Amino acid sequence: MRLIDRSSLLPLAVGIAAALTLAACSAPGSGDSGTTDASAAAPAADASSAAAAPAAPDGPLVVYSERKPPLLDPILAAYTAETGVQIETRIDGADALIERLAAEGANTPADLLITVDAGNLYQAAERDLLAPTSSPVLEANVPANLRDAQGRWFGLSERARTIMYAKDRVDPATLSTYEALAEPQWKGKLCLRSSAKVYNQSLVATMIERLGADATREVLKGWVANLAAPPFADDTLLLQAIAAGQCEVGVTNTYYLGRLIKEDAAFAVAPFWPNQADAGVHVNISGGGVVAASDRPEQAKALLEWLASDTVQAKFAGLNYEYPVKPGMELDPIVSAWGEFKADPVDIAVAGRRQAEAVMLMNEAGWR
Repeated sequence: MRLIDRSSLLPLAVGIAAALTLAACSAPGSGDSGTTDASAAAPAADASSAAAAPAAPDGPLVVYSERKPPLLDPILAAYTAETGVQIETRIDGADALIERLAAEGANTPADLLITVDAGNLYQAAERDLLAPTSSPVLEANVPANLRDAQGRWFGLSERARTIMYAKDRVDPATLSTYEALAEPQWKGKLCLRSSAKVYNQSLVATMIERLGADATREVLKGWVANLAAPPFADDTLLLQAIAAGQCEVGVTNTYYLGRLIKEDAAFAVAPFWPNQADAGVHVNISGGGVVAASDRPEQAKALLEWLASDTVQAKFAGLNYEYPVKPGMELDPIVSAWGEFKADPVDIAVAGRRQAEAVMLMNEAGWR
């Protein structure tokens, strides 16, 4: 099983640091759509990135992205500065982008899809919207369980969905596993996000893979029975509810906590790493794939390879308090302070394969 390295943040290459000062580092933007012409100071190339971007047809490389501009624009600006390749981004939710790709078909202007959650990438690949891509760089830098077996998508940053607890009211020694949150001791003390969010669907999908459908159904029923409040619309509200005393524990992605700690270093919620004696912490990804109908697949692949390179990995993840997919990379100090954990080594494609089954079990358990 893989241990995620939680080493301290090392000094960054001067070039990429200059490019990355163009964006706020604490939170994503409002999510409005737009295009970006990337142009900023470039990072120095490293041995794991493509030597040079292939010559592209006329016009910019087009990236369809669910990742918000403050988390993507400075990275793409650095790529433009290094390679001369102009990039436009079209920003929207994953479902909308996937439907747009399907509707545009061979006429799509898109070359690369970047989105969050392996479930979304799996669905795009299963609809033949992403092209199989062979890349020694990506295969070397992205662990096998965080990429598609056919090379249709690759993880670019990793996020842990873990247990969060009130530091002033909960003894972490009383916590153990995701499943244990269904026990009576947590009745009226648990907060969850809506089951409609793909992050929860992916967590449940991997539980089905590990525990089986029947056992997972019982866990979900126990979670629902223990709720202190109706499910929340987002992870930030959930974490704030824990801090305010509305509940004692919850399950969220770690980067939401990172944003709140950036705003308030005394924010009284901490992560707990569950299931360390067995499966490990549930992790998911943000990632990307080459669009099947792209007329410049080699250029799109070169950008993916660059995003997985040593120079870029720490900052691509660090802008959102995530973890690099490539082991051994530097971490943001806030993230590093949370310590090491054992991650679930399950093939994250399970999040897509079992998504429909996960939704069905969540509905059966009354999780709304």
